[in-house]
Amino acid sequence: MTAQVDRLPVAGLCALAVAGFVTILTEALPAGLLPQIGDSLGVSEAMAGQWISIYALGSLLAAIPLTAATRSWRRRPLLLGAIIGFAIANLITALTASFITALVARFIGGVSAGLLWALLAGYAVRMAPSRLAGRAMAIAMAGTPLALSIGIPAGTFLGILAGWRLTFGLLSVIALLLVGWIIAKVPDFAGEPETQRPSLAQVFAVPGVRPVLAVTLCFVLAHNLLYTYIAPLLTSHGMADQIDGVLLVFGGAGLVSVGLTGALIDKWLRPLTFAGINLFLAAAFILAWTTGAPLAIYGAALIWGLSFGGAATLFQTASARAAGPASDVAQAMIVTAWNIAIASGAIMGGAILGTAGTGGLPWVGIALLTGAAGSALCMKRSPSELQLANPR
Repeated sequence: MTAQVDRLPVAGLCALAVAGFVTILTEALPAGLLPQIGDSLGVSEAMAGQWISIYALGSLLAAIPLTAATRSWRRRPLLLGAIIGFAIANLITALTASFITALVARFIGGVSAGLLWALLAGYAVRMAPSRLAGRAMAIAMAGTPLALSIGIPAGTFLGILAGWRLTFGLLSVIALLLVGWIIAKVPDFAGEPETQRPSLAQVFAVPGVRPVLAVTLCFVLAHNLLYTYIAPLLTSHGMADQIDGVLLVFGGAGLVSVGLTGALIDKWLRPLTFAGINLFLAAAFILAWTTGAPLAIYGAALIWGLSFGGAATLFQTASARAAGPASDVAQAMIVTAWNIAIASGAIMGGAILGTAGTGGLPWVGIALLTGAAGSALCMKRSPSELQLANPR
């Protein structure tokens, strides 16, 4: 009987992972297809990159207000509403010939993402036994590296081979199928009762919350500077025909990172965070100094993937530990910071691309990661880390 109670609801958690997969794939797929999207719609690659900015803008504008407005609502209808939003947004994107209409659809997708990410971590924890909450979150968050390791390379390859519109159409179909999976395997939960709740300012003032937000902002901004414009960056190194291969290496390393994070996060949250930042710094330095050697670039992608795969789980767990009972508001703040970084990364990267060229991207990333390392020094230690540091 105990084994039954302690068993992870894997099918339901995997449905959440697929929801994350659809979210990340919808967000990041344009990064590998900027030349094709730009040519099709008659805009520059830098302008096409704003598809990612407008998606992130929808997420950052929606996360906190929607979380606050729907805290008393039942959880599964909200989750299904977000998934249906992806289906609609990707279908419009696949069918429209207007760049402006596509931007509107991308904004709708971003709003859906803001709602979903605010739900996902808490949903996973509520579905699992308390002692397995960390593992449950790691499974639910596995959609991110799966999207980066399998979805983006496959979508990029398919988009180049058969057209980018087909890839977005398939994403809409996947979202509709996911609706049925969630209804079958993901339980519904009640929302929070109407009790006194801390304000955004009160949660922001909680010790430990601000450093996590700063680390998230700097780290994800550095990532998106490079990832959004990975196609022109690799093209400048004579590797235009190897974009899908580089993304595959990046995502495969990300899967390894997720596994390591799930196994070690309960005792080693801060060390894992520092390791991720330092690995990313090493990758950025390689990209900054390499003269186009494919082996060096594949090595940088491997190290970068190891640093990024577990990042979402690390930052959300750190935020939840710091905020305590106000973790839902803190999670919405993490979503907002994450998407500010995504939007800013696409805009800032486009500006760098138009002025300093692709060679300027890694150096700006290095500066941001240095800021992330400084902010991580202020993160709170977990009780298990304190016990390890002071065994007596």
